[in-house]
Parts: sequence; C-alpha cells; structure tokens
Amino acid sequence: MAGPKDLVLVFDLRKDCSLNLLGTFCASSAQLLRPLYYKGLYHLFYQYNPEGAVWGNIVWAHSVSKDLINWESLEHAIYPSKWFDNYGCWSGSATILPNGEPVIFYTGIVDKKNTQVQNYAVPANSSDPYLREWVKPDDNPIVYPDSSVNATAFRDPTTAWLVDGYWRILIGSRRRHRGVAYLYRSWDFKKWVKAKHPLHSVQGTGMWECPDFFPVSMSREEGLDTSVGGPNVRHVLKVSLDLTRYEYYTIGTYDKKKDRYYPDKALVDGWAGLRYDYGNFYASKTFFDPSTNRRILWGWANESDAVQHDKNKGWAGIQLIPRRVWLDPSGKQLLQWPIAELEKLRSHNVQLSNQKLHQGYQVEVKGITAAQADVDVTFSFPSLDKAEPFDPKWAKLDALDVCAQKGSKAQGGLGPFGLLTLASEKLEEFTPVFFRVFKDSDKHKVLLCSDARSSSLGIGLYKPPFAGFVDVDLTDKKLKLRSLIDHSVVESFGAGGRTVITSRVYPTIAVFRQGSLVCVQQWKRSHHCRES
Repeated sequence: MAGPKDLVLVFDLRKDCSLNLLGTFCASSAQLLRPLYYKGLYHLFYQYNPEGAVWGNIVWAHSVSKDLINWESLEHAIYPSKWFDNYGCWSGSATILPNGEPVIFYTGIVDKKNTQVQNYAVPANSSDPYLREWVKPDDNPIVYPDSSVNATAFRDPTTAWLVDGYWRILIGSRRRHRGVAYLYRSWDFKKWVKAKHPLHSVQGTGMWECPDFFPVSMSREEGLDTSVGGPNVRHVLKVSLDLTRYEYYTIGTYDKKKDRYYPDKALVDGWAGLRYDYGNFYASKTFFDPSTNRRILWGWANESDAVQHDKNKGWAGIQLIPRRVWLDPSGKQLLQWPIAELEKLRSHNVQLSNQKLHQGYQVEVKGITAAQADVDVTFSFPSLDKAEPFDPKWAKLDALDVCAQKGSKAQGGLGPFGLLTLASEKLEEFTPVFFRVFKDSDKHKVLLCSDARSSSLGIGLYKPPFAGFVDVDLTDKKLKLRSLIDHSVVESFGAGGRTVITSRVYPTIAVFRQGSLVCVQQWKRSHHCRES
C-alpha cells in the first residue's frame, strides 16, 4: 500500500450568529432565493411567511451580507399592497441594468383564481447599498398572460439578458403536460412582447418552475455575466419540475438570432437528465458575482420533518451553502463546490493519518462536534478487479432505486465505503454517505448514496435514500468526498463536485455532542482514507 500519506481532514464549524447554522439560513416557511450583489453587499430576497412555518401569506423578505456567510435581516422588501399582487408576491429574479440600477421582477397573484402576472419593483433610494425600500411603479403589471398561456401556471421570471439592444426574460409555464419557458423581449425594460415561440419546451415534463438560463465558459472556471455570449461560451437551462419536485438542467447552444436553445444531443432533456443535486434541493437560482467573477448557485431544502414539528420549532426550510458552479472540462456537466468563504467558519482541525480500513472496520473521528463539521476525505484502493458486476436490470432504474436495493450494509466487491454521519454510539441512528463501484461491460460505474432511512428514531419523518451516478475517471483508483454536516442537513460533494446530494435528517439521539462521525467500509479488500 505504498503511496501518499493517508489523511482525513475534518473541521469543526462554529455557529456565528442566530441566523447561521454552518452558513445555512433558516426562516419560517421560506424558499430562499433571488440574490444580487450591489455596492459591496450580497442581497438575498426570499419568499417568507411571517405568520408561521407553513405555506401562505408570502412576502419577499430581505437579508444582506458582506461575505455570503453571516447575514443581517432587514425589513421586508416586497409584500402584497397593490391590485396586481394583492393575493401574493411570488418568486422572481433581480437584474442589474447597465447604469448600475437593480430591478426586481416578480410574479403577482391578482385574484382568488390564482391568476398570475409579472411585475417589477425598483429601489426607492438606489444610493442606499442596503436597498432597504422598494417601490412598485403604477404601470405594473408589465407582462400579462395572453389567451394562449395558462394564466394559473405562469410564474418565476428569470434574470434578464441583453442581446442586440433587446432585453430577454423567461417565464416558466406549461401547456397541458408540456413544460415551457416562454420568452419575452423589451427594448426599454418596461414594455415586453412575447416571442412567437418559447426559448425551449419539453413534452411530458409538466410545469416548469424557477427557470434559470445562463452562460458558462468553455475554457475557464470563472463565471460570466448573464448577457455574455461568444464562440467559447455554452449555455445552461435549468428548470424545477413541479411534478417531481426535483431540478434538471441541460447544457447546449443558444441561437441568439432565432432566440432558441438547443440542448446537446448527448444529454437527456427531461426528468432523467442532469441534476444540480440528487437530494432535497429545489427552486434554485444562480447569479453572477462581479466582485469575484463567480457564478454562484443558491438552493433551497425544505423540511422532511412532520408539519407539526415545523410549527413547534417556528421555522421551515433552509438556504443551503452557496456553491460555485462552472463547466467541467469535458463539457458534459457542471461542477459544484462550496464557496471559499465557508472556510471562515472552520475552528478546529482534526487529521487522521494512515487509516487502513478492512471489511466492517470503522474509524471514529474524535475531537470534533460531529453535528457541525466539514469533512474532506479521499478513499484510495489498490485495484478495480473486484468491482461488483452491474446488474443489467438496474439500467432502467433510477440511481436512488439501486441505492435502496443495495443499501449501506450489503457487501459488494468494491464498496460500500464512506462516512457514517450523525451516528449515535450504538448506531441506533446514523446517516451513511457512501460510494459503490460496479463493473459495467467495458467501464466502471460509481454510485454515490446518502441514505436517510436509518437517520432517526423519530416518527412521521420522510427518510428516503438519495443517490446519483458519478461520471469520474478511476485511473488513479481514488474517490474524493466532502460532506458538510449541520444538525439536520448533510450536503455531500462526490468526486470534486460531479455529483452532489443533500439530505435532511432529524436524529433524536445523535444530536450536538452525542453524535459521532465514522469512516467505514463493508467491502472485501482494504482501502485507505487519503488527503484530498
């Protein structure tokens, strides 16, 4: 087993303020999205129910930060007050105009029939970096659904982009069972005209919520402003599917003359396609951070707890750690990684060296608070020869179904190996995050699982296994895993961010300092945990 010195890196993550749990942001029944960067501050606008931890009475709450980690709550930015939003101020996006002025687009609900229109709001005082007050001009709504559009499925306008002197936005919708991203154009940002055809649509996908459309560079990791195009630029279209409550994206070509988007033919366009996150992750939004030239992804994780528990604790839903996103060098998918600012929360470093794991062997990581930790580990193995054959019948299954069948205890030729997070002393409760390696014809398939089925003894919880296949080269016989653990959430980044899974879990025993973190494997051959 010669090779680099073996090492597991684990950091305690401190809780800095009441708004922060490892940088996650909690609120009463909220979808936490709609970011922008303005005059040195990050702004987060989020749908929020000020009256309780259930859906309803939605306003746009507002918080600001200098570092994306520590947040200050401000007064609500947008709330029902006009005929065009009197029944609700739903999701939307922010755009920075060429003169530096921010504008918010949002969906307003105008009646009890749930008729949806698109409105805009502007700062009352644009010289205020906190943007404390917003005004809704009287010429709202600026986009109505015409007779060809389903007026009760017409929402979530995107950040605008500029091409040849005309602004464009997308609005999510559906026509019967076809998901649609309607395209609207404007030369002055006030008068919008619907294009003759959508930017894109897919049969059988249902309502497209929270669409997001942005460019990515083919040659570097830096992010691009939403209006950037060119020969070395690809585009990403992401939609949140109301039918599945999961998100899917494609990478493709934007024809700016035809105003059409063409996904790469090699990619699945629909609910069997690529996902940002194969777990509890929805209603996401990216934005371009001009201060660091990053494209940053925000995602919302709702609760898997019983509704009454949400009411008792007074909040529901969290904003996950922001992630930097960029195009993989292969061009086949996006890569994601927690923003570097997260490292400000690290307070105590534990390193484990030369940890050789045999079948059924466990190594507990001591000296940390396992309920709040940042774990970075590399698993290395001497050979791929013993990888378990990939059953042909699994080819028609979703990855989570394969994970559910195999679990974290069934021994395979190469796996499972990974982490037991939030584990109680006698393992009455634990949330395993683990890899399995399979042999499939002339290549290997890697499965990453985050299995909540054993996470809690609590009653009335949703405890699913989540999983995704990892497109990774195993030539060096290594697999990397980073997991962010924060009480009720485990965010795991496999193979450098190629596959990401978020699980919400609610242990009753493995809480605070009563929980532990364990490096474990159940396979036949020994392996090492190495430095990332």
